[in-house]
Amino acid sequence: MSIHIRKLDTTQSDFKQQLDAVLAFEAAEDAAIDRTAMQILADVKARGDLAVLEMSNQFDRLNATSMQALELSQDEMQAALNSLVSERRTALQTAADRVRVYHERQKIECGSAGFTYTEADGTVLGQKVTPLDRVGIYVPGGKAAYPSSVLMNAIPAKVAGVQEIIMVVPTPDGVKNALVLAAAAIAGVNRVFTIGGAQAVGALAYGTATIPQVDKIVGPGNAYVTAAKRRVFGIVGIDMIAGPSEILIICDGSTDPDWIAMDLFSQAEHDELAQSILICPDAAYMRQVEASMNQLLDGMPRKEVIRTSLNNRGAMIKVRDLDEACDIANLIAAEHLEISTQNPQQWADKIRHAGAMFLGRFSSESLGDYCAGPNHVLPTSRTARFSSPLGVYDFQKRSSIIQVSQAGAQTLGKVAAELAYGEGLQAHARSAELRLAK
Repeated sequence: MSIHIRKLDTTQSDFKQQLDAVLAFEAAEDAAIDRTAMQILADVKARGDLAVLEMSNQFDRLNATSMQALELSQDEMQAALNSLVSERRTALQTAADRVRVYHERQKIECGSAGFTYTEADGTVLGQKVTPLDRVGIYVPGGKAAYPSSVLMNAIPAKVAGVQEIIMVVPTPDGVKNALVLAAAAIAGVNRVFTIGGAQAVGALAYGTATIPQVDKIVGPGNAYVTAAKRRVFGIVGIDMIAGPSEILIICDGSTDPDWIAMDLFSQAEHDELAQSILICPDAAYMRQVEASMNQLLDGMPRKEVIRTSLNNRGAMIKVRDLDEACDIANLIAAEHLEISTQNPQQWADKIRHAGAMFLGRFSSESLGDYCAGPNHVLPTSRTARFSSPLGVYDFQKRSSIIQVSQAGAQTLGKVAAELAYGEGLQAHARSAELRLAK
């Protein structure tokens, strides 16, 4: 069976409707999943460790008799790291080093030092930046293992100054992934519990006798994990509500079509709901890419997932020129945007909305997933219009500093009192007026 990816053309009168159909993804909560997540959270809140233990045994087919049996020691994580073959350990360490260097630079450039300034009357104003105390990291452990997710979530937290990182990772049938545990050792994770699902989210959000309550929960998970994160937001912080993975490629038609085909595959292989889109002004080139996809597909172990993803949610969009390609890219606001053209910076300057931009023919999205350095936790489902990649700033908060001098109180007090009276808040007004000189 070949791939039958949708073809769109901006010159068609119904192009916008066709594009809307391609982008349509109903991220609304499944009512049954949400009810189940709500019940699990309520049970964890009420019964704590006992509920977590029961559900972990049930859902992950474990035989743990205590929560202590579900916590891994630092020695176990170090042993997992030591067990890796040298090539794999070196790759993991190299990726971690690059992620750390990038986020250390980000910490400096994003104003993590805070600031103050003094006005003429001696009033001091400013901002103090402080890290979160404790963060929970959810790492998927069902169908696949994601050591890269450990690095991308834990390292910026460490760089931000978070003192304690609690990692939860399900281990169905008790199978522990050495690479995930090795990544936890390298990233400096403090405690690891082999639990997952909505019950793990509840344990992190509410705290139990064994698992301390965290300030924020980050990391991807299945629909139950997502529903649980949505429900506990406000009790703790969360990173984002993530949808299926996406790649959008703008190409001028001069890149090897096999490269572009494989880049489209790289997202399509995640799952059947992942989205891969190519935008190009050259119709003949797009036919070459389609031929490459059909030629390369049989060599892919996850070919059925790739085929379903591309047939159902993929697209090739013929545009008039690259300026129009950028306009459409801004409309789509993709998680990953590759600009595979001559002089890619020229077109990058026109992009306003993208989770991450990969510029030039050699910048494959897969490098960003693992080892380039910038974070791979990115906004999906068009949320790049208002959201940013996970970063050091997500593990910090800012407190305003207001130190009003006696002289400053004379000026500001009159302004505040006038506005407070206008709002009908007399105590506010009098609080300011009492500090005015008699």
